[in-house]
Parts: sequence; C-alpha cells; structure tokens
Amino acid sequence: TRFVQCPEGELQKRKEVVHTVTLHEIDVINSRTQGFLALFSGDTGEIKAEVREQINCKVAEWREEGKAEIVPGVLFIDEVHMLDIECFSFLNRALETDMAPVLVMATNRGITRIRGTQYLSPHGIPIDLLDRLLIISTSPYEDKEIKQILKIRCEEEDVEMSDDALTVLTRIGMETSVRYAIQLITTANLVCRKRKGTEVDVDDIKRVYSLFLDESRSTQFLKEYQQEFMFNELAENMDTN
Repeated sequence: TRFVQCPEGELQKRKEVVHTVTLHEIDVINSRTQGFLALFSGDTGEIKAEVREQINCKVAEWREEGKAEIVPGVLFIDEVHMLDIECFSFLNRALETDMAPVLVMATNRGITRIRGTQYLSPHGIPIDLLDRLLIISTSPYEDKEIKQILKIRCEEEDVEMSDDALTVLTRIGMETSVRYAIQLITTANLVCRKRKGTEVDVDDIKRVYSLFLDESRSTQFLKEYQQEFMFNELAENMDTN
C-alpha cells in the first residue's frame, strides 16, 4: 500500500457532476438491502412510509442547501372517472405538497356518479377537486383533421393507401369514430396483401367495413336479432317499460 500526500494549494480545475434521479428511484435504493441493484431486478416490493418520510426530509434539506433541485414531473391519468372517492381524496391532498407533479386528467364522461358514492358530479370528479382544475374545452374533429390523422397513421404503419381510399376512410371516421377508422387501416392492409396488391384501394376499405362492425351497426344488429341471443336484457327492459 502506498500513501499519497493530500494535494495542497489553489484548485486549478473543477468538475461539476449532475445526477438526475427520480424520488421513486431514491426510495427503492434505500428500501432494499441490495440498494442500487434493486432498480434492475424490478422486484421493488412495498416501500415503507418511514423510508419515504426520511427521503422527503433529506431531499428538502438538499434543496435548502442548494445541493438538489426538484423538477416536477407530469402525471397523466386517462379515464379519470374510473377512480373512486378515496383516490380523489388522496389526489386532493397530494396536490398541496411542494413536490407535486403537474396533473393532467382526461375523461369523456358528462354528469355521472362518483365511484364509491351516490353523488352525481361533472365528469365523475368531486366538486372540491374540480374547482382546483383548469378545464380544457375540446371540439369534434373536422374532416380535414381526421384525414390528416389517418394519413399519419398510415405512415406509421407503413401502409400505402390511395387518395380515394383515404377519402372513403375519412368519411367512415366522420360517421362512426376515428378509432374505428384507424383500426380499419391494418385490416385493409391485410386484405390488400392477400390479393397481392401494393396499395390499399376503395374496394379493400369496403371489404373490411362490411366484415367488421362499428358500435352503431353492432347495436342495430343486436336489436334485430335480440331473440337469438341468450340472457338478452334488452327485451326484458322493453317489456318492463
């Protein structure tokens, strides 16, 4: 072993090292005996509340000393109306913390019941939480926008489609839904490959449109042949009314 004398004098060169980690990664490292390796195993398990509290206190101390900077993330919750009242209570309290992320919620519900209660509320969200949110209004897609969406989707899936077929598919998206029209792209491409074609044409779109029903046509089919299905509740509701 060779001991080297500690250098003295003026510092000639300084190197700053910045590590970007999430609070969850810090929690995992400090909650497992294997430490850093727990991030790669995937078996993080349950993190104790004591560990989270200690990490929060340490991070707050680093912030005051200027050693760390908190960059809030973005939490996106789709179909937020599926959350129950307990989840909304947790979010309501969590949004008040200093390290709370930017919360973005999406839903397609109108006035509906809050899960876990008997109360009705706009979008299925409690009024006290809804009052803290900025609501973004949306409008239905126009035909030009739907056509552009379908065109981009075709490029992503490497599907060659003629202009006439894209126009027909756009009209289908206007009459049914954009999701249904997007799903027809893959199936129409399979039909095109089966006939040894290189470009999806109008006949391919019509073929898959006749094979796969959208929501409205499926509902109409069930009404016409309701007696042929088992456990049909539609007929019972009609008889009751």
